Amino acid sequence: MESRPRANDEAGDRIPDTMKAIRIHGHGDSSMLLYEEAPVPAILPDEVLVKVHSAGVNPVDWKIRAGFGSYRGAYSFPLIPGWDLAGSIVSAGTMVKTFKPGDIVFARPEPIGNGAYAEFAAVRGFEVAYAPSKISQEEAAGIPLASQTAWMAIFEKGNLQQGQRILIHGASGGVGIFAVQFAKLANAYVIATTSAKNVELVKSLGADEVIDYTSQDFSGILSGVDLVFDPVGGDTQSRSWQVIRKGGMLVSSVGTDAIAAEKYGVRTESFRLVSNGSRLQEIGALVNAGLVRVIIAKEFPLAEAKAAHDLIETGHVTGKIILRVQ
Repeated sequence: MESRPRANDEAGDRIPDTMKAIRIHGHGDSSMLLYEEAPVPAILPDEVLVKVHSAGVNPVDWKIRAGFGSYRGAYSFPLIPGWDLAGSIVSAGTMVKTFKPGDIVFARPEPIGNGAYAEFAAVRGFEVAYAPSKISQEEAAGIPLASQTAWMAIFEKGNLQQGQRILIHGASGGVGIFAVQFAKLANAYVIATTSAKNVELVKSLGADEVIDYTSQDFSGILSGVDLVFDPVGGDTQSRSWQVIRKGGMLVSSVGTDAIAAEKYGVRTESFRLVSNGSRLQEIGALVNAGLVRVIIAKEFPLAEAKAAHDLIETGHVTGKIILRVQ
């Protein structure tokens, strides 16, 4: 196999020209995920090349693969999915001054091109943070997208304050698990919805009140909530407006109903994650301090990405799914 010199690597180590990767050559079901040889990405001056140890699997991965909504036609093929990773830097562009080869990092690259279901991935320097040193790289790979989504929703969009009452839907999912922990760290009163099998888990994360949505209708027992974080949408959101106090807020990562918000006198904001390394570094510090934990649902080897997608598409996963690359 031919190889090329590694950029910015004083040791003169070499990187192969090709790598093992999961690629899709068009939109479709999980059978489109092919384990094959692909070129190792070349990096731009503001990027680092990461040797991927583990990649997180998120709902956006299968939606892009399937061509869901606006994702259809938005990508060129072949495409490497997966935009959650942990690994080690093997080379750095000339504009990257913070990181160097050998650094163990984690990141959520913007899903605008090839991702992390591969042995190597190119990541913009500002998206990268040092991985928490007190957890495994498998766990670290499950942090970037989910944790930053929860952080943005609660603090940057929802402006959660100490003592406020927050309702978090989907509390045992990848995003919800972080949302519960962050809200509790902010000294809010945390109400969470989940299914019966996950009630004890969500309580262990710090929720003050847990509602089993399979046996109770939260909209019939709650009122005066200051903030709702809804990563679920649909009927769950439709029933959420009435539990929020006048002037309260609903924040969602899956879209909101402005007409309903006006009807109930509630502020609302829908957002899309914009990742950055400084936010991720702050979250990593909380993980290292033992204040936030990562829940892994299941790990798969890279070659079994199809099974990972089949599982996440069920919509009933407790915690994070991880692809082990190295």
